[in-house]
Amino acid sequence: MASALAAKMGFTSLLRKQARNFNVRICTMESDMEFNCEAKWKGKDLFDFVCRTLGLRETWFFGLQYNIKDTVAWLKMEKKVLDQEVPKEEPITLYFLAKFYPENAEEELVQDITQHLFFLQVKKKILEEEIHCPPEASVLLASYAVHAKYEDYDPSVHKPGFLAKEELLPKRVINLYQMTAEMWEERITACYAEHRGKTRDEAEMEYLKIAQDLDMYGINFFLIRNKKGTDLLLGVDALGLHIYEPDNRLTPKCSFPWNEIRNISYSDKEFTIQPVDKKTSVFKFNSSRLRVNKLILQLCIGNHDLFVRRRRVNSLEVQQMKSQAREERARKQVERQRLQKEKKLREEAERARDELKRRLIQLQDEAHMANDALLRTEQTADLLAEKAQIAEEEAKLLAQKAAEAETEMQRMKATAIRGQEERRLMEQKMLEAEMLALKMAEESERRAKEAELLKLDLQEARESERRAKHKLLEITKPKHIHTLVHIHTIYMLPLEPPLHMPPDLSFSKENLSFEFKDTDMKRLSMEIEKEKVEYMEKSKHLQEQLNELKTEIESLKMKERETPLDVIHNQNTEQGTSKHSNFKKVAISSAACMLDT
Repeated sequence: MASALAAKMGFTSLLRKQARNFNVRICTMESDMEFNCEAKWKGKDLFDFVCRTLGLRETWFFGLQYNIKDTVAWLKMEKKVLDQEVPKEEPITLYFLAKFYPENAEEELVQDITQHLFFLQVKKKILEEEIHCPPEASVLLASYAVHAKYEDYDPSVHKPGFLAKEELLPKRVINLYQMTAEMWEERITACYAEHRGKTRDEAEMEYLKIAQDLDMYGINFFLIRNKKGTDLLLGVDALGLHIYEPDNRLTPKCSFPWNEIRNISYSDKEFTIQPVDKKTSVFKFNSSRLRVNKLILQLCIGNHDLFVRRRRVNSLEVQQMKSQAREERARKQVERQRLQKEKKLREEAERARDELKRRLIQLQDEAHMANDALLRTEQTADLLAEKAQIAEEEAKLLAQKAAEAETEMQRMKATAIRGQEERRLMEQKMLEAEMLALKMAEESERRAKEAELLKLDLQEARESERRAKHKLLEITKPKHIHTLVHIHTIYMLPLEPPLHMPPDLSFSKENLSFEFKDTDMKRLSMEIEKEKVEYMEKSKHLQEQLNELKTEIESLKMKERETPLDVIHNQNTEQGTSKHSNFKKVAISSAACMLDT
């Protein structure tokens, strides 16, 4: 029984112990963290615990923010966490954010973690268009954001399309121009390539140096009304309080520098600003809710404290931090130079290795080609040897044929000699036949003449006979006497046909030939290519960069898509006014006129 009671009491004490703890989720710009906190913790206890976890010493810029209804609030340091209007669901979600902004980031931000958190928060506000940014400045800021993430530009690594999934420009800027994602990436990459040699921290600081000159940088806006119920905007930043028209958050109508404000207070919804000059009237305005007045007062007190603190000698803690930061930067500079030297040596070694590798491949190719050439030479030699053997055999065959041809020629010569003797005899016979034919022709001619004479004699005889017959008929009646005279006609015998010449004997010598084909040998030639690398260094002023970027994209702007803030910014640019010049122009005396009307 006693043991059961003791166990029950132990369980109850455990529940009570657990009830004194609560879970908190802290969301930073980079990651989320969860803690188990004690119920007695005040806001400062939780805030210090988060700062120690992050390694953050410049705590005065930051705070823990939470959402409450339709506005935001900052965790109070002096009150318990659970006693404040934080969300009741566990884990309690709080946002670790920059509450106050420096006047000059390069001079005031000491730690790298502080700078990095500011960079992430300002970048987010610009992309979400809580801070108005001109298009040309957006491109330059995007190039530093890319450098902060990817470090030095390397064309072999950062190829076209590597920024396709990155959110780098406000949607307002993208919609304002007739440009594709590839065209934006090309311009951002061109600026990114010029930042070679900068570290991530340096790129983030360059980003903040450009962003802090934007008109809406570091300002918290609140909707207020003056005595006559006119809607206005109150802006709270590191330099003081500013009054804006609701549709113009770029150009304040009047400003209250912190050094000209004696006291700030509120009563219910009425907010009061008391100037240092006692002759100047107290300025009053109304906000929408009491909670808003509390938030305005917190921001005013914190910004005023930092404004005064900047104009005093730095505390020992800050001096120590800056000294450590200088030493750390010097160490990093030495380390970076050493790394750059090692990188240069490594690159040279890699180039030498690549050159040796290329030379080795070249020599291997040459050896391969020489081997192929040797193989072709051996094949050619074998072919020539084979052809030489064939030529030798053909030479023997030709010699044999030449001997046979010589024998045939001797035989033909002997035949020709015999043919010449026979031809001589035939020529003699032909000559005799020609003489005989000539004689026979003369005899034929003589006989023809004799035949002609006989024909004449015959005709005379016939004529004499006819005359005699006629005379006889005249004397007596003649008897029909048929005299048949047979005349033998002497025909000329034709000449004997001439003797035909025996056919000429002819000999044609057969010409034997063998044509040798020469083998062409190809010459081996190797060409060595030399790579030439051109390095161009550009050093341009920031304003020249912005003007150049603006000129490049101005022709692609669609003016009908400009927002009212774009139009106001362009007018301010044409008039040569800026954030700092506006602050100097507006006088506190004009504020009375603004708030009283």
